[in-house]
Amino acid sequence: MQSETKQTIKRAEKRKTRIRKTLKGTAVKPRLSVFRSNLNVSVQAIDDVNGVTLAGVGTYNKEIKAAGKGKTQKELSAIVGAKIAEKLKENKIETVVFDRGEYKYHGVIAALADAVREAGIKL
Repeated sequence: MQSETKQTIKRAEKRKTRIRKTLKGTAVKPRLSVFRSNLNVSVQAIDDVNGVTLAGVGTYNKEIKAAGKGKTQKELSAIVGAKIAEKLKENKIETVVFDRGEYKYHGVIAALADAVREAGIKL
């Protein structure tokens, strides 16, 4: 019998592969991959065809850390969403495929996606 932690990790990996098998990012429509930990949130725009990361932002960036001083993780993820949308617009990308990974579309992940949408990027 496996420990509960190992079972949780296995279930998360299954969710991630189940979601990712249908998502492919291109240079025109990259995959917006989200990673969430207890302290940080990071987002990458990935071109899966060429295997290149086009843009990336996270709460570990100095300017986002300074802007998010004393804010909740949900508010920080909204700042990250607005910043990644800004970087995508600089690269002339207007549409992305949203990859929530193993996480539920709720709370921090939903706030990030909403901020990207509000900035004018189509998900």
